[in-house]
Amino acid sequence: MNIAIGCDHGGFDLKKAIAPLVTEMGHTVVDLGCFSEESVDYPEFADRVCAAIGDGRCQRGILICGTGIGMSIAANRHRHIRAALCHESFTARMSREHNDANVLCLGGRVLGTALAQTIVKVWLTGEFTGGRHLRRIEMMR
Repeated sequence: MNIAIGCDHGGFDLKKAIAPLVTEMGHTVVDLGCFSEESVDYPEFADRVCAAIGDGRCQRGILICGTGIGMSIAANRHRHIRAALCHESFTARMSREHNDANVLCLGGRVLGTALAQTIVKVWLTGEFTGGRHLRRIEMMR
């Protein structure tokens, strides 16, 4: 699966720790920036990741900013995106099983690397259960 990854300056260090894990899990990372700790505007990078999912280049995305809040707000403006801000593995699992989240948002200044990697593993291996949850997702399209 192709996974688009984007961050702002507040998520840059965590992105560097997450991208190799995604590759190790057998996925292709499409790194859409940013590429340094220089201050940037997070909506630009959220839009890049959402566009990559929208046009089919990528099946899912991971967005990282300082708290994850800005990225989740920016990503969820896109009708085809279901972005989930997760701070632990339970919500990561449920975001996939019940909400079919296609974007994971993380806070680079909130999460430690080990916890963030656990969240990513859970999220990337999670499967949508469908059923009554599909009906609810279709109501938002």
